[in-house]
Amino acid sequence: MTPSLPNSVLFCCDHNATRSPMAEGMMKKFYGRQVYVQSVGVKSDLEIDGFTIAVCTEIGIDLTRHRSRDFNELKDWGEDLSSFDLVVALTPASRAQATELARAHHVAVEYWPIDDPTHRGEGREARLAAYRATRDQIRAHMLERFGTPTNL
Repeated sequence: MTPSLPNSVLFCCDHNATRSPMAEGMMKKFYGRQVYVQSVGVKSDLEIDGFTIAVCTEIGIDLTRHRSRDFNELKDWGEDLSSFDLVVALTPASRAQATELARAHHVAVEYWPIDDPTHRGEGREARLAAYRATRDQIRAHMLERFGTPTNL
C-alpha cells in the first residue's frame, strides 16, 4: 500500500525550537506545496536553536526565518486545530496537549517519539551529531509515514 499525503499537517513539540521546526522544514522540502505544513510548541518561550538551523542547512533547509509559536498563537495566524488534517506530536507533552485540543475538532493525532538532542553531547561535534541523529529520526518517520519525497 502506498502511503497517502494529508492536505495539511501540524507538527508539535515542547518549545517549537528544535524538533517541530525540523519536521516542518523537511515536510516542506520533501513534499512541496502538496501539503500545507506548520509547527507549534506547547510553549513558545525559546527561539529556534542554532544547532537545529545548522543540521537542517546541511540538507538544504533554511530555518533562519523560523519564529517559535505555541498552540494558542495558531488563532493569531488565523488557524486552529480544525485547519489541519493531521497533527503529529513529537514529544509526550505535545502529544498530551494535541490530544486534549483535538477532542473539540475532527483531527487525527499521531505520536512520533523523537529524541531531544538539546542536552546531549559535549563539544560542538558531539552536539551536532546528536542533532543530526534527531533530524534523521524525524526523516525516517516522515518517509515511512508519507512515502518517497515528491519534491527532490
